[in-house]
Amino acid sequence: MDPDQLYDVQLIGRIEAGDQGAFAQLFDRHGAVVLGVLTRLLRRREEAEEVLQEAFLQAWEQAGRYRPRRATPRGWLLMMARARAIDRLRSREARTRREREYPAPAAADPDAPAALEAAERESTVRQALGSLPDEQRRCIELAFYEGLTHTGIAERLEEPLGTVKSRIALGMRKLRQNLAPLHGRARA
Repeated sequence: MDPDQLYDVQLIGRIEAGDQGAFAQLFDRHGAVVLGVLTRLLRRREEAEEVLQEAFLQAWEQAGRYRPRRATPRGWLLMMARARAIDRLRSREARTRREREYPAPAAADPDAPAALEAAERESTVRQALGSLPDEQRRCIELAFYEGLTHTGIAERLEEPLGTVKSRIALGMRKLRQNLAPLHGRARA
């Protein structure tokens, strides 16, 4: 065993005893190499850094299980890191497969309930308008959708102003009655 490996074995022994300084030294000595291998395997730097931390945490927790005759300290670290990386890849592939086979529904729009309610209200109003006699509906539509005044409606329709006002008043009364369920109470 070369002197570097012997030193690493001694560091692992100190790590087993809870020496945080020895752990930091082991990380400084091998972290970059392990990160390079993980980055090549995972092809995502952020994910490689996460797996690096997991592998070194495992080394901290399992330092007492290290056996020099089975692997060099660097080989032991790489073996743990590689196993974790393969688990990540398998998990990523399984997630991708699931997403492909069972696509998730589109994210719920937080404004969707309000938009749905508004669309339903608009549909109900349109139905109520459709139930009015044509003359009343036309006067109300010109007032509300085109913003015309009573006088403007009378000019557009070439009707007397009093007739237009009466049609709007009668139409609005019928609309209130038809739309009362929308407000939860009856109106006269």
